[in-house]
Amino acid sequence: MRTEQEILEIYTDGASRGNPGDAAWAYIFCRDGKIVGSDGGFLGRTTNNQAEYHAVIHALAAAHKAGCSSFTLYSDSELVIRQIRGEYAVRSPALAPLMARVRELQQRFHAGRFTAVPRTHPLIAAADRLCNEILDAHARSEREDRIPPSRQKE
Repeated sequence: MRTEQEILEIYTDGASRGNPGDAAWAYIFCRDGKIVGSDGGFLGRTTNNQAEYHAVIHALAAAHKAGCSSFTLYSDSELVIRQIRGEYAVRSPALAPLMARVRELQQRFHAGRFTAVPRTHPLIAAADRLCNEILDAHARSEREDRIPPSRQKE
């Protein structure tokens, strides 16, 4: 018998500065209303929709690795959620392999639900902040790399 505690709540976000532009993904895991994990990463130059898919992919892979069998995944990307649920076709050649990876990962779980929520949801907003922190850190690193050695602080 499945208990409610076995169901992991996953909140994902992807962000790109420019479309395409520098992009990042992030997720937050919750159980019983408490944050139990989070992660994010830099993607390089890509579109916002691709970043949203990468967030879902990284979250599902991490949830499976952590032993999760059932999840509810929340995203503010209605396009990605509707494509995953089969309500919209995946027309973009760039998104097709990402969707295939989501399908492959879905097979590893006993049950999973995908739900679109507003970007104002507190945990979606937190995932968005994580994406922006990653993008800000990358931008700082890029600027520091461009400073001539004679002008860098020692």
